[in-house]
Parts: sequence; C-alpha cells; structure tokens
Amino acid sequence: MTVLVTGGTGFVGSALVRSLLAAGHRVRVLTRRGSSRANLAGLPVEVAEGDLADPATLAPALEGCRALFHAAADYRLWVPDPERMYRANVEGTRILMRAAARAEVERVVYTSSVATLAARADGEPADEGRSAPEAEQIGPYKRSKVLAEAEVLRQAREEGLPAVVVNPSTPVGPRDARPTPTGRMILDAAAGRMPAYVDTGLNLVHVDDVAAGHLAALEHGRIGERYILGGENLALCEILARVAALMDRKPPRVRLPRNLVLPVAYGAEAWAGLSGREPLTTVTGVRLAKKRMFFSSAKAARELGYRARPADEALAEALEWFRAQGRLDRGPRTPAGPASAPNREA
Repeated sequence: MTVLVTGGTGFVGSALVRSLLAAGHRVRVLTRRGSSRANLAGLPVEVAEGDLADPATLAPALEGCRALFHAAADYRLWVPDPERMYRANVEGTRILMRAAARAEVERVVYTSSVATLAARADGEPADEGRSAPEAEQIGPYKRSKVLAEAEVLRQAREEGLPAVVVNPSTPVGPRDARPTPTGRMILDAAAGRMPAYVDTGLNLVHVDDVAAGHLAALEHGRIGERYILGGENLALCEILARVAALMDRKPPRVRLPRNLVLPVAYGAEAWAGLSGREPLTTVTGVRLAKKRMFFSSAKAARELGYRARPADEALAEALEWFRAQGRLDRGPRTPAGPASAPNREA
C-alpha cells in the first residue's frame, strides 16, 4: 500500500521508512522545505513538501494513501519557546488527524511516547494501564505529548478515527543525527565527558525494533489502544558502564545527589537563554531522574508479536554510527562475552 510518514527524515521516522520499504510498501514522506533529508539518502521514497501547521499542504500529501504514520514531533528537553513546541506536537497532530479522516485513510499509527504513561513510584515496570496526568508532567515536551495522545484517542473514540497509538520508550541506534537527548548522553559517555551520574533508570530499545513495532501495530493493533514499544530496563549507571566497556574506557563511579545537580541545570539553562545554545544539562532532565522510567512491553508482545533485541546491540550500533559520522575518536568493540556485560561497580 501507499503510506504517508511524517517525521520520516528524523531518527525514529527514518528507521520506520526503511522498515516500510523492506515490507514492500510505497512510502511518501511529508517534510518541510529546507529540512535535511540526509537520513533518506538513496531511499526510493516520494517526498511531499508540507507543514503540519498548513492544512492546505496535507490533503495532497495524503491523497491515495491507505495508511498514515505520524512520527513527527519536537523532542527536546529544553526549548526557548515552549508554545512553539505545543503548536507542533499538539495542534499539528490535531490538524493532521482531521486531514486523515477527510482523506479516509484506513489506518493511522500515531507515535506517542512512554512520557504519556505514569511511571511507578516503586521502580517496577509500568504498563499502559495508567496515564500520566497532564498537570503532573515535567517540562513542555511531556505535557505536549500527553495532550497530543489524548487528542488522537479522543478522535478514535468519538469520531471514528482508525488510530492505533504506539509508545516508544528510549530509542537508541544509528541515524540519531541531531542527536536526541539520549544520543547526546551516549556521545558524552563514550567520549569520557560524563564523570558522574545520578541514580535513575531508563528503558532502552533499538530504534529498528521500534520501527518494526509500528508495522506490527499497523497490521495487528486494535483501534483506540496503545502499545509500549520498549526494550531493556537499565539503571543509568549500567548504561554508562556498557558504553564505557564498548569504548574501552572506565565508567563513571561518582553518583551525585539530584539536589546538587539541579542548581547546575538552572545555570546551564540561564546561559542557554543568553547564548542560544542548547544547555548541557536541563532542569527537566534532572527532575525526570527522580523516578526510574522502567516499562513493560508485554501487551505489545502479546497482541502485536513485538520483540526487542538486547540493549547492548543498540548501544554498539549507535556508537558505530556516531564514529562513522566523525563524532567519536575511538571505535566501539563488538559486544561479546564479558565486554558486553554491565560493570556492576559503576
């Protein structure tokens, strides 16, 4: 079938485009004029220039498409203008879903985030059962994703939009060009620029497994349902130790209390406001570290047949890609035997 992908030039979106092409679909990518298309180089895709903020460009992009994958989003933990993020993530999603309904697409797969789910206070993996209230969310990104997902589910429930929601955890892997906040952390750890850490945890997943989960949601997902696309739950110290092992470096051993890091984050954001450069650490990131963001993909495994590879493979491929782009001086080792095991002393 012919499918439209938004965000196809980005990290998750370009992995999704590749998976769709491998499955034999014809892919059209909605992208703004002037956006980098490096992640699509050499791929047999049709490009439709347009903007989520311009409804007039969406009807031509959707013409003839049986499915829509909405993977576009502004994913940053710090932005100088939060309202711009809301317009992109919330209003842009609302406009696109209405356009998809008018175009009578047969299925919509919306890329949400585990940011819309409530993490458990006890640190155990959370599932799709409890939403995170918008008022309790930290930072404009998480709030915008909560609102956007709620709009998609509302349209599915009240207006018959044939939408399935997927909630990726923390994707890692090749083509993280910007990079994402997680990609920056991996780069800094690989380069030895992260001498300390805070006590938190993440669910890491290979970006290509996230892409495969999108296709599974297209084929098997139930309309109006959401599915976590996650991988391995790891403490931050374990993640940094695995990156260090892959780079033949020593892992950081100093654990910092969050109350010591928070003033640094405020200072970094203040400087970012003056310089226009993204801060090295953010207040949102420090506050999010209060809870371990651990999640279960059991529902996706059960209903979609979803599977995820070990996190070590995702980290190794991310490092290989960064090195190929000239962003790392050393090359990662292929994970094998003891080198791929986490350093429990970190």
